[in-house]
Amino acid sequence: MDMPIFARAADLRAYLAGPRRSAKRIALVPTMGNLHAGHHSLLAIAREHADVVVATVFVNPTQFGPNEDFARYPRTPDADAEGLAANGCDALFMPGVEEMYPYGIAKTVRVSVPEIDSILEGEIRPGHFDGVATVVAKLFNLVQPDVAVFGQKDYQQLLVIRRMARDLAYPIEIVGAPTLREANGLAMSSRNQYLSNEQRDQAGLIHATLLRMQAATQLGTETLAAIEAEAGEVLRTAGFLPDYAVIRRAADLSVPGPSERSGLVALIAARLGPARLIDNLLLDP
Repeated sequence: MDMPIFARAADLRAYLAGPRRSAKRIALVPTMGNLHAGHHSLLAIAREHADVVVATVFVNPTQFGPNEDFARYPRTPDADAEGLAANGCDALFMPGVEEMYPYGIAKTVRVSVPEIDSILEGEIRPGHFDGVATVVAKLFNLVQPDVAVFGQKDYQQLLVIRRMARDLAYPIEIVGAPTLREANGLAMSSRNQYLSNEQRDQAGLIHATLLRMQAATQLGTETLAAIEAEAGEVLRTAGFLPDYAVIRRAADLSVPGPSERSGLVALIAARLGPARLIDNLLLDP
């Protein structure tokens, strides 16, 4: 494996100085590691937009709440590096916490994206998107990419990053990558490994419910509130503990009017056994 791996930002910048002098486009693919085929698909999309692809692996402590799974979040650095190299990554940045937060987590400068960071995931996980926006802003400054690729499975996160990049005037193209799914429709996620085989089969119901929400919205015979209520009940009956099953405007996740049927997205977050799963689906045909 000849892909260079950097732990220090200064070394990564020195490496990227050459491509930058040659006016090559640089793409960034940020990850928290424990990589799977969904992550690898981001590399292929990044390659379509740039000459040099840089991935990062960093389990960011500031986006985990006090009762969340930071300590047990799966960490597989050797396998991650091998998978990235095999799938066309040019360089890997794998920093430690002290490299990303030189003054310590409690004293770090924080980036906040008002309104959109306090609803849905932000309401259930207070401070989560501050952590996301902060670490992504740091990575943007460290790598200075021309383009950055993020998966659409974390739809609200994608909106947060797009708004942050525009508001802070980052000259970076933000690309959303389609969600890769298991055969039963379950969105690929590092947290899927918390599920038993039986639960993984059962978890396909989330995508099936999103598809039903899409069909019902397009049919137009039910109110959006009724479609949401039915989706939540389907999940609860099947043994899930849904945090939300909602339909929102895709542009900003605001609540649509009762007659709106275009420009919408359905979003679900639900617990099944030890895992909390999220997924979404754009509802326009």
